[in-house]
Parts: sequence; structure tokens; C-alpha cells
Amino acid sequence: GVLIVLFWVAVAILAPLIAPFPPNQNLLPFKPPGTAAPTGGVFWLGTDQLGRDILSRVIWGARRVLIYAPLATACAYALGVTMGLLAGYKRGLWDDVLSRIGDIILSFPILVLYVVIITTFGPSGINIVLAVTCASAPGIMRIVRGLTLDLRNRDYVAAAQTRGESSLYIMFVEILPNARGPLIVDACLRLGYTIITIGVLGFLGLGLPPPDPDWGGMVNETRAMAAFAPWMTVFPCIAISSLVLGLNLLADGLREISLKD
Repeated sequence: GVLIVLFWVAVAILAPLIAPFPPNQNLLPFKPPGTAAPTGGVFWLGTDQLGRDILSRVIWGARRVLIYAPLATACAYALGVTMGLLAGYKRGLWDDVLSRIGDIILSFPILVLYVVIITTFGPSGINIVLAVTCASAPGIMRIVRGLTLDLRNRDYVAAAQTRGESSLYIMFVEILPNARGPLIVDACLRLGYTIITIGVLGFLGLGLPPPDPDWGGMVNETRAMAAFAPWMTVFPCIAISSLVLGLNLLADGLREISLKD
């Protein structure tokens, strides 16, 4: 899992160096994999309906995915962890209000919620981050709340309270680090879900705006031609699947390590 994830991270970082062609350059349309390019080089994964090199677009698409997916997941965790710590440690009114807000958001079908947010504010990278944050934070809050309810009764929390430490100190210094194991595993899985979400939104035409490549958008642009030019659709799908697979394998490995600990 680590190797797969590191491979795509390296591809994203080195995109300007390893991409054989500019991602939006129009060359020869509908060329199958292995066709020689008129300017030199080879279309190793073929070209799309506009003559753009699929390999170059997959490489540059990795950069967009690995910018917005971790950013959206991090924002969701920042909000969800804060809500969960407050609900689990403060209890009372804090718990009631935050839990009800989370229940209301979780009652919506997740994809419908994404579509509503994106269509309301328009497709853009920032709005995708906003949509993922709003939709994912309540689920993260539930996990953190459950962990906090258990950890708030530990001796080291009582010792911090005896020392007169503030609630913020106890939540973020005493409780949160001791809840990191399950949260790290969940973060890897949730990052994979976010990558799939960005791909689905791109497939629905609500993802990152063109012309810069986005794996889901590449599938959306070429799905009508998949019957006679399948390489235009297959390779972006393989890219999405491989990265999500790597994150899932990484999460499984981290879970096994945490169980041993």
C-alpha cells in the first residue's frame, strides 16, 4: 500500500518532468496505445477525441487529485475532530446540539448532498473541499466522540484536571493523541473515499473545471466513445482504482499494527 501511494505521489510531484507531452496539447485524435507521435515520441496510452495524450493527462491528473483529496480530508478532520472532542468531553448541551447537527447531515444521501452543494456554489476545487468537509465531518465527529467518551475517564485526564489544565489542553493534548490509532486508519480509508468522490463528481460533470485533467472528468469526457476507443476511459479508471487500492492496503496494514500495539 505504501509503495502504491508513494508511486502516485512521485508521479504528481514529477509531472512536469515525466509527462511526454503537455496535457492539453492537441495532437492526433483517437490514436490507440503505441502510436507514434508526429512530433516524436509515442502515445503509450493512446490519445483522446481531441488528440491529447492520455498518459500525460493521467500524470497531470494525479497532481490535482493529490492536492484536493488530502486538503478536503484534512479540512473534514479538523472540523470533525473539534466537534467530536467538544461533544464527548463537554457532554450536556454541547453533545446534544452537535450530535443533532451531525444526525441531520448524515440523514441525507451522501452523493445527493455533494451534488446539492456543488450545484449551489458551482464546480471548483474550493467547493469540492467545502462539500467533502460538510459531508464527512459528522461521521468523523461520531468516531471521535465515541473515543473521547472512553478516554475522558482515564487517570491521565483526571491528573490534568487536578493540575488545573484548561479544557482545550485536555482535549487536544491529553485525549486526542491517545485516540490517534483509529483516526489514522480512518483517515487513510476516508482519503480513498474522497478520491472516489472527486472521480464521481468529475464523471457527473461537477468536478474540477476543465481543461486541466481530472481523472473523473477524463472518464466523463470520453464515456460516449468507450465502445470503439476504450483506452480513453479504461486508463483513468485504473489510475483511480490503483490509488484507492493503495490507500486501503495502507489502512489495513496500519490497523494490524494498531492491534498488535
